[in-house]
Amino acid sequence: MTVVVLAACHFCTDAEEALELLGHEFRFRLTRIDAVDPLGQELLQRHRAAMSPLVLLNGRFVSSGRLPRGKLRKLLAATAGAPSVSSAATS
Repeated sequence: MTVVVLAACHFCTDAEEALELLGHEFRFRLTRIDAVDPLGQELLQRHRAAMSPLVLLNGRFVSSGRLPRGKLRKLLAATAGAPSVSSAATS
């Protein structure tokens, strides 16, 4: 999972917090890239992200702007298998 973020971006802060919580349910490696870095700029242009943060799962576009938690949870479940028992009970 890759997240491209900007400093002082409330959607970015929200997404990073949500991704941290989802990391307790699903196993994934999170790579954080600053939007002003050359790689961040390239990813934003390649995926035509209108807003930050840009979120990619296995290199594929998931979202830009406000993180769609339900959509991401479904994608993670389909990609990585079922969530843990404790998270399944809270869903």
